[in-house]
Amino acid sequence: MAKQRPWRCYRDIKRPYTRQSISVPKKSYIKGVPPPRIAQFEMGTKKDYEYKLFLVSKNTCQIRHSALEAARMALVKSLEKKGATYFAKLRVYPHHVYRENPLATGAGADRYQQGMRLSFGKPIGTAAQIKTGQKIFELRVDKQFLNVAKEALKKAMHKLPLRYKIVVEGK
Repeated sequence: MAKQRPWRCYRDIKRPYTRQSISVPKKSYIKGVPPPRIAQFEMGTKKDYEYKLFLVSKNTCQIRHSALEAARMALVKSLEKKGATYFAKLRVYPHHVYRENPLATGAGADRYQQGMRLSFGKPIGTAAQIKTGQKIFELRVDKQFLNVAKEALKKAMHKLPLRYKIVVEGK
């Protein structure tokens, strides 16, 4: 399998070109979008907890679905290792399809490659578009696990691009 392109190619939010056909509506969507890798959006036990912690974005960007899943796994693993009771929720969904126009390399590549002609690209994944101040993760815990929850959110932060802050709301 080919190596993924660096995320700096995709992280800025901009509307991509998508064909909007009036006469042939079948051509107005992107075919073959891979499903997001996120296994669960809500984890833990639902009940009333004393504190809510949020992972809040400081920047506007796009986050790849695989990065969201890596952050979710780091968060849950850190909480379960310490034996904390919690409820965690991923509050964003990767709707945005990103595409790649694969360019061939090597001998004879110029014979079958068309460069930028018809360069719509193949869908290679999905991303969530995040705005400044948007909440990415929500984590609910009791007072005894507050420090454990902060550490878990810090570990999740390291899996995501750009900068974030942790906001704590108590009863």
